[in-house]
Amino acid sequence: MRAVIWDLGGTLVDTYPDVDRALASVLDPEPDEELLHEVAVLTRRSSSEAIAELAARHAVPVRGLRDAYEATKRHWQRHPAPVMAGAREVLAAVRAGGALNLVATHRDRESATALLSALDLRIDDMVCAPDGFPRKPDPAMVRALLERQDLDPGDCLAVGDRPADVASAAAAGVRAVLLQTPGIPLAAGGAERIDRLEQLLPLVRA
Repeated sequence: MRAVIWDLGGTLVDTYPDVDRALASVLDPEPDEELLHEVAVLTRRSSSEAIAELAARHAVPVRGLRDAYEATKRHWQRHPAPVMAGAREVLAAVRAGGALNLVATHRDRESATALLSALDLRIDDMVCAPDGFPRKPDPAMVRALLERQDLDPGDCLAVGDRPADVASAAAAGVRAVLLQTPGIPLAAGGAERIDRLEQLLPLVRA
């Protein structure tokens, strides 16, 4: 294997708890586990879709949910979400094997770079949708990384937490693994699934 193509938020960085609680708190200042689970099921598909769906279900303005989401992102500028459990170990194993750690993210470059720097996560290259790439599941970002690093799709692995992540990788011919949240059902075809990043170690060390 020559490279792992990572998603960022929700995969390398544990952003979901903050997002879920922020959105749920708009609906109820003291959200219970049932409401948090409802929000989590939606955010694992798409944050923008979650905001639209929650606004419709609970008859609240989209603006309030959007503002809560943006406030969470501003909070991360000074207090970043934590690194996902196992991420540092797997990143190190990839490097130790002589392979590249690459990132394909929907975040803007400034935000993504600041987050990686604050958390001291070292990567070898990154493409960001706001740089002019269509969002996943379009495979453009994955293909751009393959081209820039002169990689054969068959020599790479992609890891993400949403069906769109694995769909974009598969469309580019890259083997994809879905990092799923236990208890949150996700439809992702025949994608390989893991519950913890440490489960990737046998693959990256092979």
